[in-house]
Amino acid sequence: MREKKRLESGLTTHEELARRSGDINAYFDLAREGEDVSAELRREVDELRTLVEKLETATLLSGENDERNAIVTIHPGAGGTESQDWAEMLMRMYMRWAERQGFQTQLYEYQPGDEAGIKSATFGVNGQYAYGLMISEIGVHRLVRISPFDQAKRRHTSFASVYVSPEIDESIEIDIKPDDIRTDTYRSGGKGGQHVNTTDSAVRITHIPTGIVVACQNERSQHKNREKAMSILRSRLYEHELEKKREASRHIEDSKLDIDFGSQIRSYVLQPYRMVKDLRTRAEIGDVDRVLDGDLNELIRAYLLARRKEQQG
Repeated sequence: MREKKRLESGLTTHEELARRSGDINAYFDLAREGEDVSAELRREVDELRTLVEKLETATLLSGENDERNAIVTIHPGAGGTESQDWAEMLMRMYMRWAERQGFQTQLYEYQPGDEAGIKSATFGVNGQYAYGLMISEIGVHRLVRISPFDQAKRRHTSFASVYVSPEIDESIEIDIKPDDIRTDTYRSGGKGGQHVNTTDSAVRITHIPTGIVVACQNERSQHKNREKAMSILRSRLYEHELEKKREASRHIEDSKLDIDFGSQIRSYVLQPYRMVKDLRTRAEIGDVDRVLDGDLNELIRAYLLARRKEQQG
């Protein structure tokens, strides 16, 4: 089914490219006849450029799991309300980005902060190449701003970590021994319907050998939440093993692109100046609001280009 979707998407894209090229040629013909179609022509060229850039980005995705759905987990760093608010801002940014790409999102676990923001959140991003695109986001994200929670209006630095794993299917075998996991149930809080919030339907699973903890609370049934949590755990363990292999084979250097979970990858500065800077690729964007509203493609593309250059170099 995944291959069928990929081929159908390719055919649809080919048809759209042909249609847009035809439309642009038609506008040029009208312009030669003296009609003012400059606005329409500019719009078509811009839309065609966006489509071509999206296709070029797809050519940079060649990993065995790049086509899969992604499972994203966000945790605030030290700093209480400040970092918890920043973690929720990141979650909103990724949700908006996914919406712009035509991807579907599903919230699996959401723990609200004491005053604002979140203590943790896990959600799925479903769509072709979701994991391959979102792998660029793994690591620690840093925010510098005037705190909305500080009456003295002082500048604060907040951190939040993002972890992304591919959603794997039954074709990939992951051996999880019953004695290696601990399952806890609890009453879910935050987002959800009345029944979800008033029963002990939420499930948290701890994989004791690795310390990986996953949770799911979006289903009414404890059984369904456990089933989904186990699926997330399998994906996390699979990514954990991949990361160990990458760690064993890569050279340790400051400019490495295959980052360790926990390393700082990007800064979002709102004060004293406004700038988003990726510390791996040196890509900089002055329009911070646009990025926080989900316009991440420029940063993702810069990462993928730099990664390919390093792999070839």
